[in-house]
Amino acid sequence: MKKAAIIGAGIGGLSSAIRLAVKGYRVDVYESNKSYGGKMKEMSMKGFRFDMGPSLLTMPEKLDELFYLANKNPRDYFSYSKLSEGCRYFYEDGTVINGYTDSKKFAHEVNKKTGVSEKLIIKHINKNLFLFDSTSFLFLEKSLHKIKTYFSFRVFIAFLKLPFLQIFESMNTVNKRRFNNEKIIKIFNRFATYNGSNPFKAPAILNSISALEFNKGAYYPDKGMFSIASALFKLCKDLGVIFHFKTTIEKISVENNIANGVFVNKEIKFFDVIICNQDIYFVYKKLLPQRYVLKSFLTQERSSSALIFYWGINKDFENLNLHNIFFSNNYNEEFKNISENNQIYKDPTVYINITSKMTRKDAPNNCENWFVMINTPNDKGQDWESLIAKARKNIIKKINRVLKINIEDYITCEELLTPQLIESTTQSFRGSLYGSSSNSRASAFFRHPNFSNRISNLYFCGGSVHPGGGIPLALSSSKIVDELIS
Repeated sequence: MKKAAIIGAGIGGLSSAIRLAVKGYRVDVYESNKSYGGKMKEMSMKGFRFDMGPSLLTMPEKLDELFYLANKNPRDYFSYSKLSEGCRYFYEDGTVINGYTDSKKFAHEVNKKTGVSEKLIIKHINKNLFLFDSTSFLFLEKSLHKIKTYFSFRVFIAFLKLPFLQIFESMNTVNKRRFNNEKIIKIFNRFATYNGSNPFKAPAILNSISALEFNKGAYYPDKGMFSIASALFKLCKDLGVIFHFKTTIEKISVENNIANGVFVNKEIKFFDVIICNQDIYFVYKKLLPQRYVLKSFLTQERSSSALIFYWGINKDFENLNLHNIFFSNNYNEEFKNISENNQIYKDPTVYINITSKMTRKDAPNNCENWFVMINTPNDKGQDWESLIAKARKNIIKKINRVLKINIEDYITCEELLTPQLIESTTQSFRGSLYGSSSNSRASAFFRHPNFSNRISNLYFCGGSVHPGGGIPLALSSSKIVDELIS
């Protein structure tokens, strides 16, 4: 029986373990933390439960596929519901736009609240769907670093469409040209943050991300986001995958340019295949011999990070939904502060996720569990103590202005997650949420490949490599690795 070692039990590692176990491998997963999930963790505090990481589920069919591969019914492991409203958008002038996932209903809502033509909204959404359908099979399902990928008719057609795929303009440039309304421009620009990008720099092809919400649908796992990781872990166990928690891999053994094992407690364990579900920066910095280090990947621009407050709130807010955005008055200045000045803007865009809207037991009666997040630069040695204190005040001021309350009167308990903590708890270099930045038009081609060009039997999955961060992309990376191994 062939043996595979997987370093890291994040979503990419769990899904890789499932795929190789289905193929008949003996699979050992090594995780330095005490549990599985990577960034997808949960926390309980004074009767409140919080999902600590990813908060939105799209493309759930990528999850279901893993269970079908194992001849299991995914509904025996977890279930999810399609959302009628993806996000609720709040502006300081009192405007509230419900981001319905039905594009026609959303277009009508936008027209009612802003006067922007319904036809214009539908046309924009359809163009973004065209971008997604034209490129997703290539960018999400194939290795961009194998020559054979480009010798197919579908890829040839995709390249013929390049002049129409908006890779030479920024998201904001295209969105501003199509809409003469700042509220709507902000809504479509915000999808750049789904992979930690700056909409004023990122290529407009990333407008395709909005197709996931307005065309493919947004979903919620019925027991919260962490139930996804729990379902994958249970499937792994059912397939015989062996887990080693609180176990740190010290080094990957490489002989004659072939990865043949890992060092654990100074002892080598031999394997036929090794898959790293760890930030590629730390793979090169800590696990591989110096002669194999690709310095270009150590110096790449990293994606943005986040500051997250977890608040137990002793009040029900009927005007809030599962996902809520309170927009900055100056979106451009906010992103300039993040990506150019490495600072947090004084008027940040605030995202509030409240899972107790869907899973009532996530909070005590007449209470809500608030996951309050703002985008931040990654950690470059800033004075985070000062930045966090100022950011907390500005977040509270923002919420108070929009909701016309004093939110501090209702906060009963609090925890926070900072860029520094993100790095230390998830081994994400500088606390970047999505690995390398996607702010250039060629960034997709410069992400680290899912295999090593110089070391046989060594593969990579997860958010720091191709195709990128987020649940669907992490799942895609494991599928690409599976095909490469095959």
